[in-house]
Amino acid sequence: MRIVLVGPPGAGKGTQAAYLAEKLSIPHISTGDLFRANISQGTALGKQAQEYMRAGQLVPDEVTIGMAEDRLDQPDAQPGFLLDGFPRNQIQAEALDTYLGERGVSLDAVLDLEVPESEVIKRIAGRRTCRQDSSHTFHVEYKPPKAAGVCDACGGELYQREDDSEETVRKRLEVYHRETEPIIDYYKAKGLVVTISALGKVSEVTQRAMDALAAKAA
Repeated sequence: MRIVLVGPPGAGKGTQAAYLAEKLSIPHISTGDLFRANISQGTALGKQAQEYMRAGQLVPDEVTIGMAEDRLDQPDAQPGFLLDGFPRNQIQAEALDTYLGERGVSLDAVLDLEVPESEVIKRIAGRRTCRQDSSHTFHVEYKPPKAAGVCDACGGELYQREDDSEETVRKRLEVYHRETEPIIDYYKAKGLVVTISALGKVSEVTQRAMDALAAKAA
């Protein structure tokens, strides 16, 4: 299957993408991984992206599209793929359609993870990270530490990253509504969108997604 995964920040896209890709035996291709791979490998696109990032600017669509197309050209992505974070706007969505059309294939589904804005804010703003080891993360409500403000694993101080503040989350949601949400209507017009609730346990959301994709493919 060729799938695009969409949803607001905090919807659990990265988590669900990993589980779904494994269950469907297709590669999980995330924008973050594309950037990291191209920059670490020193590709021409990676160098371009790094220049923009160092200047505090957004990476242009053409650079992101180029990275995505290079990755989709790899042999493991020929039978199918799950895209997470790409396309993020209509320009990228149209470029993806053109790329696939030139190869005589098309998307099978666009999986839309739906979650209320209040839950997004609660999920992200409640995160706490260990200052000593950022891989140790907690949540004030869903995964609280045994002692408030103290990492269970190493005793380090837990803090709220600036990216996780409510103000930052609201700004990220504004960007999502302005840039990414319109592609849902773009794909709805093509009959590709499958919307599921992203509330509940991770395993429940995964099963919900698998059931919805199976129904779409039937």
